Amino acid sequence: MVLDLIAQLDAEQARRIKTENLLRQLLAARRGKRSEQITDEQLALFESELKAQGVNVEDLLKDDGTGPDDKAPPASPGSTEAKPRGRSPLPAHLKRERIVHDLAEAEKHCATCEQDLREFGEETSERYEYIPAQLIVIEDVCKKYACECTVKTAGKPSQPIEKSTAGASLLSQVIVAKHADHLPLHRQAKIFRRFGVDLSVQTMCGWMGQCAGLLDPLYRCLKDFVLSSKVVGTDDTPVKVLDRNLPHTRKGRIWPYVGDQDHPAVIYDYTPTRERAGPAEFLKDYKGHLQADAYVVYDSFFTNPERGLVEVGCWAHYPEPGIIRSERPRDLYGAVRRLQKSG
Repeated sequence: MVLDLIAQLDAEQARRIKTENLLRQLLAARRGKRSEQITDEQLALFESELKAQGVNVEDLLKDDGTGPDDKAPPASPGSTEAKPRGRSPLPAHLKRERIVHDLAEAEKHCATCEQDLREFGEETSERYEYIPAQLIVIEDVCKKYACECTVKTAGKPSQPIEKSTAGASLLSQVIVAKHADHLPLHRQAKIFRRFGVDLSVQTMCGWMGQCAGLLDPLYRCLKDFVLSSKVVGTDDTPVKVLDRNLPHTRKGRIWPYVGDQDHPAVIYDYTPTRERAGPAEFLKDYKGHLQADAYVVYDSFFTNPERGLVEVGCWAHYPEPGIIRSERPRDLYGAVRRLQKSG
């Protein structure tokens, strides 16, 4: 009985401390100068809970120091919340160019005491300057040699796309700008035109397709890395796809596959439809735990024990072993169907 009472007391104290900390944060957000204000209804929810526990809310307000007439106390220098005041120094890794500003020779003479001024120090300030990117032309010159019986020509370094006007750095820029900076190719074409270079969208589309083939070995290595995980999480999301045979766009599917903590990476797979063949082909060699929702295509993955896939529910889905994996209404049909199969 004593051990049971101690466990109950510890749980009650932990719950009370958590609630008090939560209320302090809500009160600070409510009375502090923030763009997102907490409503009175949200505060009342926690205030009523604390009052039921016998906590004096007014004492919390005094302790927190965030009342309407009070200011939050400054953080101590040793606190992790202490933030340096003033302008932070400019990054040290950037290249620096020193420009010295000096007085004119006529200004180095004092008109009052008629003596020459002596230098005794300097004032330094820093500012950012932006140097625009530039396109340059690399001219590969291959020397040719000959004798009475043969001709030899010096070789040149291989390029990602042979006989193309794009070097590796330009291809990398187009890829990063499109996928990391979300710049469509037609906007990049406008940027290049400001440099006086006309690169058509069709040309850059061709580069993207050829670079995809060049990067395919890296994609396969990333896939092997992710599928070496003990647990793989997946889902699908719709994406609009242009189709020349239709007057409107159709829905394609992108399937991300997330590795576990020992394999922190994400790999994507595209399928034109949401059929089972897509994930079945991608996961055909994977054996382990698959974390997914209650979409019907996953059911066949777990019915065959020899397949080697173990069903795992996600945060939004209850893992009722092999029967019900979801508490959401839209997944009840799948849950009922699995109950019928199990008898």
